[in-house]
Amino acid sequence: MVYKSIGRYLSQRIARCLLCGDTCGHDSGLCQPCQRELPQLGDACQRCALPLPPAAHTCPGCLQHPPAFASARAAWHYAFPVGQLIQRFKYRGDLAAGFSLARLAAPRLLPPDDAPDLLLPLPLHWRRYWQRGFNQAQVIAAELSRQWHIPLAPRLLRKTSAGHRQQQLNRAQRLRNLEHSFTVRGPVAGMHIGLVDDVITTGATLEAASRALLAAGAARISAYALARTP
Repeated sequence: MVYKSIGRYLSQRIARCLLCGDTCGHDSGLCQPCQRELPQLGDACQRCALPLPPAAHTCPGCLQHPPAFASARAAWHYAFPVGQLIQRFKYRGDLAAGFSLARLAAPRLLPPDDAPDLLLPLPLHWRRYWQRGFNQAQVIAAELSRQWHIPLAPRLLRKTSAGHRQQQLNRAQRLRNLEHSFTVRGPVAGMHIGLVDDVITTGATLEAASRALLAAGAARISAYALARTP
């Protein structure tokens, strides 16, 4: 039902901006002045999307311990007003906010010469899915798939362990928490996989999912997210 409602929403133009409430003629649901307020992510680590000073390409963490995924891209800093829109989307069921960000992020995230073969949303454990009622990464990935014309496989990757909540854990603790928590349920051998999530924090969830996909034969993993934390 959630994804059918997203389909109905795609066919409509939002009359009022989701942020300021003014008349909005843009099909993303955010008016042009509010779009200009979104904190665009400029210089960032090519491996994990961590914000970096100008001219830097790779962060010290990725130089010392390269992640399993080959690259990561995020459209914005996790800051006002993007952070507030993601909170509304993820925890209050505001699908319009999630779709609006995904629609605006899609043209910013895909490099012109490096498209993945298949898009996979990072899955939720069934208990978390039952509590929330939808997977925020799948909503985002569906819009990226639509704009990029890349197949979406929402059930190929499965989260088999709920683990502990991640918010208060550092990267090493998150990796231990997520160890062996993903299983691959379809063929990925030789494929360039695009993993999609809402926010990249430490990259530990992407790391665990990437390890599972590489172990199943995937050739390369690229990560895409709406926002990156500092």
